[in-house]
Amino acid sequence: MPLNACELEIDLFCRGIRIPGEVPLDGARGISRTRAGLGSGLEVVIPGGSWVKDKVWVNVPVEESFARESPYVLEGSPGEGYRVRDERNQLRYPIEIPPEPGWYTRSTTRGIPMNRIGVLQGTYLGIYVNMVCTFWNYSPPLNCRFCTTGNNVGEHEVVDKAVSDVVEVARAARDESDVTFVHLNAGFQGSRGVQFAEPYIAALKEQVGVLVGAQLAPQKDFSHYDRLIALGVDHLSFCLEFVDPEWFAKICPGKERVLGQQIFFDSIEYCAKRMPKGAVSGEIIAGVEPVKATLEGIDWIADHGAFPTVCIFRPTVGSDMETWPSPKYEEMRPIMEHVYQACRRNWIPVGAAPNIEVSIVVNPDDTALLVPRTPGFYAYEAYRRTVRALARPLFARRMRPQPRRNPGANTEIPPAPVAPAQDGGGAKA
Repeated sequence: MPLNACELEIDLFCRGIRIPGEVPLDGARGISRTRAGLGSGLEVVIPGGSWVKDKVWVNVPVEESFARESPYVLEGSPGEGYRVRDERNQLRYPIEIPPEPGWYTRSTTRGIPMNRIGVLQGTYLGIYVNMVCTFWNYSPPLNCRFCTTGNNVGEHEVVDKAVSDVVEVARAARDESDVTFVHLNAGFQGSRGVQFAEPYIAALKEQVGVLVGAQLAPQKDFSHYDRLIALGVDHLSFCLEFVDPEWFAKICPGKERVLGQQIFFDSIEYCAKRMPKGAVSGEIIAGVEPVKATLEGIDWIADHGAFPTVCIFRPTVGSDMETWPSPKYEEMRPIMEHVYQACRRNWIPVGAAPNIEVSIVVNPDDTALLVPRTPGFYAYEAYRRTVRALARPLFARRMRPQPRRNPGANTEIPPAPVAPAQDGGGAKA
């Protein structure tokens, strides 16, 4: 039996793809080894073939070692179109390979290459706004073991991203790539992490007019989140990563030692109460900790009015977990089906915002292709369509440049904080 678009997406995340040397990729988006490294694959679009999902975006692993053994092989050319061939059964799946945008080859007014400021991952613009996560500066390093931010920021993307550069790139992405959503990502920056993002959020809302999301290390003073909401942030996400406490401590030593796991749960709960349902997300990595813990985390996040973003573990090149095995499709499919059921049970309006397709995870609305067509399915899909229609005017307003909501907001980039010494460790100079 052929796989549907979401099933193929999951299997491609788990197995990667091989690209023969004779297959041309003229004009395709280049591999972007930025941020944590999850976007370090080939961007493809799979036709959804269903009224519930017309397209599925995937950033398919190609450079990781497990991809060399993949049964999936890329075929075709820009002229004739591309296909993914499964050597196990010789099934072929038509795909699209999105072109590289013209602004990738241009520079900002300051002379910074735009693709070293932000990159497209699916249909959204991802920008890592902070300095390198300070967990990388401890001795020994306390970085999350799956992450490669310390290898990429400053190497494949610039460290100092001025607000003016971010604004220029966001405008280009909006005007030329139809971007509606800019996602600001940052690692741990001591007590200044959330404040560091404020000038970027304010400038994007005031000068560009896009939906803005922020994925920041949580802080104990939750009033910082109220300030971000006042500035107009549209989405807040928190990288919980793992639900099992032992796995959290083992894979995320900096988060465990400096922040503690509970603050991620508390931050999600706090923000979900203050923002519209579905405007907050909790990110979990599937394929490392026991499946039971991952399912429990999905339920907890959805039960609190947020949506679960479940990333299939990717042993990225250069990470401490580079040699770990990639997860198996047979375990990942039921996890992704569980995402849909948890969102449906809590009436989370996934997919309501316009033109936001994230290629580095299985989007919650992709998972509609995995579940049985029951009365509950049709009721939830009708609800999602209704919310999407009713929300169009709201999103249209939020995507217009807005007057400064907080005239006292800082518009300068604050200095990078220095991580405090913790339990005998310390930050390197």
